[in-house]
Amino acid sequence: MDTSGGHAALTWPDFVERFRNTDRPLPHPWSDMFAPLRTSGEDGLTIVAQLGQSLDGRIATESGDSHYINRADGLEHLHRLRSLVDAVLVGVGTALADDPQLTVRRVQGPNPARVVIDPKGRLPANAKLLRDDGVRRVVLTTEAARYEMPNGVEVVRLPPSGGQIAPATIRSALRECGFRRVLIEGGTDTLSRFLAAGCLDRLHVIVAPIILGSGRPGFALPPITRVAEAVSVASMRSFPLGEEVLLDCALEPHAAA
Repeated sequence: MDTSGGHAALTWPDFVERFRNTDRPLPHPWSDMFAPLRTSGEDGLTIVAQLGQSLDGRIATESGDSHYINRADGLEHLHRLRSLVDAVLVGVGTALADDPQLTVRRVQGPNPARVVIDPKGRLPANAKLLRDDGVRRVVLTTEAARYEMPNGVEVVRLPPSGGQIAPATIRSALRECGFRRVLIEGGTDTLSRFLAAGCLDRLHVIVAPIILGSGRPGFALPPITRVAEAVSVASMRSFPLGEEVLLDCALEPHAAA
């Protein structure tokens, strides 16, 4: 991504500092892309989900291989998002399958808090996202789940709904934890449940110039019978990321929450 834009050079750490800690207008070249994340919903929280996919809407092959659908610029965008939000959230399925670090490594910036949704207490204590590296670690679970977590890990117990935790309940819990901006990275079930419940404010989809032909889709939503029942996107903008394209989608207000 061109970071000059005809303006004086601005380092990414300088941009992060202004984004996080001041109300001053954001400078180019990143202002158009990231300024909307400063706008909170009615509850004071902004939740953005990020999804990297092929041209035909696949996030992995049928065997589950996804390294790497997105290229360097797309992966860098993900790490920029991490450095701007207060917390990164994943479902326990993603945590078990990928054992992600959820840290900022491809750009300079602060690591966000790490949050995992684990209704049944499946996450092992040695998961990478629970490592004590100075940031908050939060597990969202239910009253019945039993845990032996490392020191410093916050365990937030929430009421279950059909064996899971409702996205609206999670959204309220994130707000009560003091988070203002949260990034959902996965997996498909978590992202889709938040989308279907109307609990997402924005969606970043990075489309890579490859076609898988078959594989795992990025969304798993309940079937609909009419196009009029589709999830509504209030507006959509596109940004080039090297050979890839970022679609920044503003979603309708989360009435269901």
